[in-house]
Amino acid sequence: MDQHPDDIFTVPRLEQIPYLVHGFGTEKWRESDIEAKLKGKNFRLLFLNQIHSNIVHFIDEIPSDNLDGDALITRLDRLLMVIKTADCLPVLMVEESRKIIAAVHCGWRGTQSKVIQRVLKGMEDHYNGQLGSLLVALGPSIGPECYEVGQDVQQEFGKADLPLEVFRPHPVKEGKYFLDLREANLLQLLNLGVKRENIFTVDCCTHCSNFLPSFRRDGETAGRMLSFIGMSF
Repeated sequence: MDQHPDDIFTVPRLEQIPYLVHGFGTEKWRESDIEAKLKGKNFRLLFLNQIHSNIVHFIDEIPSDNLDGDALITRLDRLLMVIKTADCLPVLMVEESRKIIAAVHCGWRGTQSKVIQRVLKGMEDHYNGQLGSLLVALGPSIGPECYEVGQDVQQEFGKADLPLEVFRPHPVKEGKYFLDLREANLLQLLNLGVKRENIFTVDCCTHCSNFLPSFRRDGETAGRMLSFIGMSF
């Protein structure tokens, strides 16, 4: 894809929830744009110091500083949780009836260390969430034709007993593979009981789309895609 007419992606099913605010921003979307979109709604923005981990934070009160980790879960009103990505997979979740939301950053390390599974277990144990009714939105990420990784990554997935069919051998480079990051996380969601019809995808490859940030394409000059979710009761 070469261009996208809007500055933000949303999921129609999530837009049907009256108290929910969510979106996946494009290259142009900035923190100031989020603030403008939510002007007058008194949201507090919360970012993470993302460290490619499986650390999950339950936000039952507003923290004074940004937290180290890669996933946020809350039931608080007017707290907007923001994830930054530039090829990694952003995941937004809502358990509609109990008003539980989550924002997750899934790089290959977080995926291998099962950050998605820790989020789902946390939603069940901490907030009594029901995974059978959970709605999940998978945002834009680097696609399976563009995400080249080494054999070490495949071996780490094997050590974690994760399916290796998400890897495809590189046709030319020995010891290199293409990783389907989205599928790797989708399989974890399905295996834990999330219904396939409740999983929604913004199917864009960040590497191929010049309106989306990509570290693999642009290196240190790449911006960051802002993905966000919050509730206003």
